[in-house]
Amino acid sequence: MQGARQSVRPGAKVERRGEPPFGARRGSRGNRPKARRRRSSRLKRWARRHPWLSLGIRYSALAATFGVAVIALAAICFVALMPDPKSAALDDRPPNVSVLAQDGTVLAERGLRRGHVRLDALPSYLVQAVLATEDRRFYSHFGVDPLGLIRASFRNASSGAVVEGGSTITQQLAKNLFLSPKRTLTRKLEEAVYAVWLEQRFSKDQILELYLNRVYFGGGTYGVEAASRRYFGRPARFVTLPQAALLAGLLKAPSRYAPTRSVKRAGARVDEVLDNMVEAGYLTPEQARGANQQPLKLSAKDDDTGYAYAVDWVAELLPELVGEHDGDLIVETTIDAGLQRASQQALRRLLDGVGAALASGVGAVVVLDPFGGVKALVGGRAYSTSPFDRALKAQRQPGSAFKPFVYLAALESGYAPDSVAYDGPITVAGWSPRNYTGNYRGKISLRDSLAHSINTVAVRLTAEVGPAQVVRTARRLGIHSTLHDRPSIALGTGEVTLLELTGAYAPFANGGQGVLPHIITKVRDGDGRVLYRRQRSTTGQVAALDHVGAMNDMLNATITLGTGKQAAIEGHEAGGKTGTTQSFRDAWFVGYTAHYVGGVWIGNDSGRRMKKVTGGTLPAKLWHEVMLYAHQDKTPLALPGMRGPRLPEAVAALRWFKSNGDGNTPLFQRVFGIFSGR
Repeated sequence: MQGARQSVRPGAKVERRGEPPFGARRGSRGNRPKARRRRSSRLKRWARRHPWLSLGIRYSALAATFGVAVIALAAICFVALMPDPKSAALDDRPPNVSVLAQDGTVLAERGLRRGHVRLDALPSYLVQAVLATEDRRFYSHFGVDPLGLIRASFRNASSGAVVEGGSTITQQLAKNLFLSPKRTLTRKLEEAVYAVWLEQRFSKDQILELYLNRVYFGGGTYGVEAASRRYFGRPARFVTLPQAALLAGLLKAPSRYAPTRSVKRAGARVDEVLDNMVEAGYLTPEQARGANQQPLKLSAKDDDTGYAYAVDWVAELLPELVGEHDGDLIVETTIDAGLQRASQQALRRLLDGVGAALASGVGAVVVLDPFGGVKALVGGRAYSTSPFDRALKAQRQPGSAFKPFVYLAALESGYAPDSVAYDGPITVAGWSPRNYTGNYRGKISLRDSLAHSINTVAVRLTAEVGPAQVVRTARRLGIHSTLHDRPSIALGTGEVTLLELTGAYAPFANGGQGVLPHIITKVRDGDGRVLYRRQRSTTGQVAALDHVGAMNDMLNATITLGTGKQAAIEGHEAGGKTGTTQSFRDAWFVGYTAHYVGGVWIGNDSGRRMKKVTGGTLPAKLWHEVMLYAHQDKTPLALPGMRGPRLPEAVAALRWFKSNGDGNTPLFQRVFGIFSGR
């Protein structure tokens, strides 16, 4: 019947419409797959609505993944290629250069590390000074110090310059052991990786010990032991607190703060390190003040010997002689150690004594053998206060010390020592030079005009032979500096170095051979193999022997009768010439015997005028003192081309006898020696 309730059989299961199956939560329709499809569709709809943002997120994720992979790969490569730090011997050192004097004694050793010093053998305040200055958080970081980097970056940004570095001691050691000094981002990354690796392989004390034994302290020294002996003449375990502060202060900039460069800057750096130690808690302010008042007691070895000037020149020459060399080198030189010491000490005595009263601040000395071997090279009063080598690098006007080249050019043009010239007013191209005395002598021989350094005669001779010919003559004898060819070249208005001017006088001492001033004779490696041997010392005949003899006649008169009388060496025949520049800014004496050629310059680095110092005063006195030492065991020899009686010297001796003689034996011996040609 339509609309009647449908009957259900007994036991039949009745399932109600709309009721969830057994086990399903009420309210769930069992349609989860449809729900997941709706979520996926929402992402797709969002991506379709924001296409550029979606694309950016996708590529960023890919880039980040790639970057992480690259960094991981780079780290793996660094570690794989890294030498095992334990294989780096603790006593390994940079190549050592031993510089020997002509007799085989050691003048200096550069690049030397004097053995490995254990950390516990060093004074505690030395280690503390290094930590307070270089890396205060050394014992707490893992090889790289993020806090230190942040602090350094902030200080550098606030000061507008790089005033503090962020490298730890471990990073500095890593750079020293494994890396080049180039500053690149890749190298900094390598440095950081190596530093972390070192921290895993060594203890903190081992790292610090290795660092102190390898780091550069300036002055050619590597390691704290070599530096202590270099600067203080004592082992590192005996340094005082201010000396320890100086060593720690060198690590930032060895070439700037080394006491051999500037004692003043080194002292100021000591103050900074002591302040650092107070800030780090290692010292009290009272202890720092007490240390600041103690003397540094620097070793004065180089100042007493002057070796450092010669050794610096050797170091400059080595690369061009042997190229890049990784092993030890032994360099044999021409230096006479005793003469080098005597020259340095004589210069200091002169400048500290009468030189100071006459406003003479600095000077230089060069002594050569007749064939150019450098026996002594003194570049200044004291290497520790000024390592600039004035003998080798300072170019100054030589004044009348240049005149021998004028007179040699005149001899080669037909003049002779007895030729008569005229000393009187002269004007050349609008220039009117005068004599030093302001007086004129009229007719005068070339010999006397050179002996008394008559300016007008030198200018007349130059005008006759031509300034260009004078320059060519000077170049032939060994002047390599740029020279002008104006008339004033007659009075030495070009600039030269003391070494080249002294070398240019050598042909007068050796019979006319041009020389190449040199200091190195042989270079050997650590196994004794010869890497360089000097082949020649002369450039051939640059002046005829008869002209050399005539020049020696005239230049000998300069010492016996003329402006260089204070340079005379009793018993030894010598020639030489004085030189003085305008306003007494430079004073020179260059002279020679058959044994040695020597040159002296006195002046001021600033060009400040001296108090009437001429070449015949302080330079001639200093030349005399140095040469007296050099000739103490030498047999007197005649100069090349000088034979028989020398009338000017004989006349001078007889004049002295007329006014002062009493028939004493030494005078008669002198007169007899002169006229007998001995």
